[in-house]
Amino acid sequence: MTSKNKRVLILDDNEDMLELVKEIMLNEGYEVEGFTSTDDIIQLVKQHQPDLVITDYILSGINGGEYCHQIKVHPETSHIPVIMLSAFTRVLESLGNYGWDAFIAKPFSLDEITNTVKDLLNLSEENCCA
Repeated sequence: MTSKNKRVLILDDNEDMLELVKEIMLNEGYEVEGFTSTDDIIQLVKQHQPDLVITDYILSGINGGEYCHQIKVHPETSHIPVIMLSAFTRVLESLGNYGWDAFIAKPFSLDEITNTVKDLLNLSEENCCA
């Protein structure tokens, strides 16, 4: 499966960061849906059927860690890799990881985010189809 068939869902309440990450993923050939907020992460994931979710940790209202946890414990979405983005690495170290598959500290490099997405999608494909 090529990146053109892969869908990435991005959740970040900072519109500039959301647009930046969307642009990076689109340039890599992924189908991308971006959101600044959601009332129901499971419904959003079920509706858009992403192959991978990227979420910021600091969101207005519920934090990205809680969304990640909800995705990881729900039977229909637990297989989906989740990447957590945050500029607050020290805070996250003290809070635990909520089950995410990868953590990327802001600011991040283009290579760091694209390679992490590729690696997780490849691993996910191997696990589902092995």
